[in-house]
Amino acid sequence: MKIVVLDGYTLNPGDLSWEGFESMGEVRVYDRTPAEKTAERIGDAQVILTNKTAITKEILDQCPNLRYIGVLATGYNVVDVKAAAQRGIVVTNIPSYGTDAVAQYAFALLLELCHHVGLHDESVKAGEWEECQDFCYWKTPLMELSGKTMGIIGFGRIGQRTGAIAQAMGMKVLAYDRLRRPELENENCRYVSLEQLLSVSDVISLHCPLLPETKGVINENTIRQMKDGVLIINTSRGDLVVEKDLAEALKSGKVAGAAADVVSTEPIQGNNPLLKAPNMIITPHMAWGAKESRGRLMNQAVENLKAFLSGNPVNAVS
Repeated sequence: MKIVVLDGYTLNPGDLSWEGFESMGEVRVYDRTPAEKTAERIGDAQVILTNKTAITKEILDQCPNLRYIGVLATGYNVVDVKAAAQRGIVVTNIPSYGTDAVAQYAFALLLELCHHVGLHDESVKAGEWEECQDFCYWKTPLMELSGKTMGIIGFGRIGQRTGAIAQAMGMKVLAYDRLRRPELENENCRYVSLEQLLSVSDVISLHCPLLPETKGVINENTIRQMKDGVLIINTSRGDLVVEKDLAEALKSGKVAGAAADVVSTEPIQGNNPLLKAPNMIITPHMAWGAKESRGRLMNQAVENLKAFLSGNPVNAVS
């Protein structure tokens, strides 16, 4: 059996192993695959693994031997799932691997907004503390999270873990989700309407999937409903935010600070309005990248293929 990995570098830049797949067939790994070379590289392979390399109907038409597409991510919009199903090709994804890593990262972003640790480290190394007349100083306002309220839009696995960290830090949690699980509520955590969440939260963290009803959930209108000085964190999907509206809110001070690990077009484009917005932190879609998280992803991808070969596919989306 031939197995082709089309864009393996982001998952495994060299610190993991492909041996789980190598035990099941002949494996060829490409770090990246340009769109025009996708069909050529798939060739007569029966199995492919892709993260962000698009698998379109036209590509499927050129690869008649293909029987399995393993998406090395949770989102699988890079694959024409309908066209794959019509050809009897099974498509699988990895539904859960980065819960702890992404929740931890959401707080890394939030804590940086609260303390600007990196800025102060640079200041000390530039000699500002050495020249200071006082024993201490800070270049930005500092915020204590205990006693504040975090609103979490999307209370699935990652949202719940983020909420648990928030509560451990003394915060109240307000959750908004289409599906409610009453057993998750306690004196410090409860479900509310989106309108209530927007109006009383000191921090808003996005953890919902990108759906027609969630696209642009952070926009001029919803920002207007928020408290003055709110902080916004997005580690989910870039299109949950109308970026020009958030940029304007940062410029006006309505939003005191924001941090995003995702943007609407990735890699980010030079004309993205958030690049020049004040008090805005942007990181390159790295929340999922802890080695432990990537290791879980790799292991689950191997198990997905093993289950398919045994005739009992798991995590199939087609």
